[in-house]
Amino acid sequence: MTNARPAHNALSSPTDEDICSLLSSRYPSLPRPKSSTSSLAEYTMPSCLPSTLAISQIPHSTRSPPPSFFPKAYTREVYFNHDLSTTKKLQAGVDLVTDLLGVTLGPKGRNVVLENKYGPPKIVNDGETILKEVELQDPLENVGVKLVRQAAAKTNDIVGDGSTTAIVLARGLIDEGVKVISAGMNPIQIVRGIEKTAKALVSELRLMSREIEEHEIADVAAVSAGNDHTIGNMIADALRKVGKQGFIRIETGRCTENSLQVVEGMQFDRGYLSPYFVTDRASMSVEFSDCKILLVDKKLTNPKEILGILDEALKGSYPLLVIAEGIEEEALAPLIRNKLKGLLKVAAIKAPAFGERTVIRDDVGLTLEKAGVEVLGSAVKVFITKDSTLLVTDGSTQALVEKRIAELRSLVENTEEKFDKKIVSERIARLSDGIAIIQVGAQTVVELKDKKLRAEDALNATRAAIEEGVVVGGGCCLLRLSMKVDSIKEFLDNEEQKVGADIFKQALSYPSKLIAKNAGVNGNVVAEKVLSSNDVRYGYNAAKNCYEDLMAAGILDPSKVVRCCLEHASSVAKTFLTADVVVVDAMENMPLVLLLSDAYLSYPAKKERRL
Repeated sequence: MTNARPAHNALSSPTDEDICSLLSSRYPSLPRPKSSTSSLAEYTMPSCLPSTLAISQIPHSTRSPPPSFFPKAYTREVYFNHDLSTTKKLQAGVDLVTDLLGVTLGPKGRNVVLENKYGPPKIVNDGETILKEVELQDPLENVGVKLVRQAAAKTNDIVGDGSTTAIVLARGLIDEGVKVISAGMNPIQIVRGIEKTAKALVSELRLMSREIEEHEIADVAAVSAGNDHTIGNMIADALRKVGKQGFIRIETGRCTENSLQVVEGMQFDRGYLSPYFVTDRASMSVEFSDCKILLVDKKLTNPKEILGILDEALKGSYPLLVIAEGIEEEALAPLIRNKLKGLLKVAAIKAPAFGERTVIRDDVGLTLEKAGVEVLGSAVKVFITKDSTLLVTDGSTQALVEKRIAELRSLVENTEEKFDKKIVSERIARLSDGIAIIQVGAQTVVELKDKKLRAEDALNATRAAIEEGVVVGGGCCLLRLSMKVDSIKEFLDNEEQKVGADIFKQALSYPSKLIAKNAGVNGNVVAEKVLSSNDVRYGYNAAKNCYEDLMAAGILDPSKVVRCCLEHASSVAKTFLTADVVVVDAMENMPLVLLLSDAYLSYPAKKERRL
């Protein structure tokens, strides 16, 4: 009697031959076994396959038991730096990512095209955005990338601009530092010299800085936006309308032209209480339209208190923002649960400390249990990040707002305490300034994303310039600071620390040389000519390919950006130059591991993004 093929059913288990046949047909690039016999154990696990394969996709030809393969545990490899081979690998990663980002630096910088598997490619000029996409296959080189990524991330978090300059400066410190350490010098003393020099240079930078003038705001914004004066002028116009401390938001427009709109609203420094409220994971933010607002003058501890409000929001199908003095985990849980289930658009924030701000108060007879939709406020739009909240209204309450501002001004006049006056004055400014919304327009989605990133950089640079002043731009400020290093060396403890100062002196010329290189000019010649002049305003204008008074030409950099570049680049260089052992995750080539169940055939896969 011949063996009959069993009927197809969900409980059938595939054989090795079935699985190998499926893998070969669906993934032609999968390395084939050396022998002609299809043995699953001879396949090695590639990084390009999906993490799961539906078992229903595999022909069920037999009821034979599934093959027994067990995954090897992930291991950790240790690399010592006895022959400097580890340092060279780390340095290779630093050099590669700096070369990648370096092409974007300056007014003649180029763009970088980033692959997007789920849409059109991204064409960007923003260093921080590019850096997030870099993941190298070599583990040591990838560690080097992650080290310098810290300099860019810290700079971008604080000032929102200057990430490329920070990495270029860090690369200069690392390259020059590796040279002297390879010659046998003590890395600890070298790093101490770099740290002390960085602190002294920050002090010198403050002496070189000056306050920004109103007519220079557009120039600072334009320089940060890649010499785009259209964006620069629009940001300057927005600041004139809402004030230097006013709030400006950059949005994606729906037409091809840029537009500026000033609306009534308020911004304050309080973010969401849980990241589960996020509606846009790309920007990690919450965005609601036509939102209702519940304002409570107490800490919420009992979830039953807000169930009635949540039911009303569910019936009305409107987003709800809860603002309270605090929300305990028990009261926060139903908000998060309803958000994750998709039943309710909701978010919660802690109320800012701005004095009287209540809607629901027990001492006036209002309680949450009895509250209905009539006590809720409203906003046309709500934007919430981890640090701030923006409420945009329709202007229907303008008369009430003006009345409230008049009351607050009277309160300032009758208040003697300086601290109280400051707090009330801040409230007046937030209520009266308004909110500027810049909508960026473009012909294509690719161009739109690039323009929006440039506009955000320009706005951040302008904020930094208002906060700490400006210095001469084009990398010339760093060049001028290099002339101060010789006097700083006199206060260092030993010769090796002085070598660390010399390393910093050499690295300070890297950004200006790269700007010149991107403009098609010899960087060494530019640096030498700029330093030959005693005029601190004199420098190279890469946009016009000429030497001139950069201050008069509007080539300005925010002092805060330059300061952060100095501090964060030196911090990363310290970590790099003192690293003597590197421990990385490692995983040997292993058989494809199959974990069979009634529904899925799956295996662990280490995903890699190659540059």
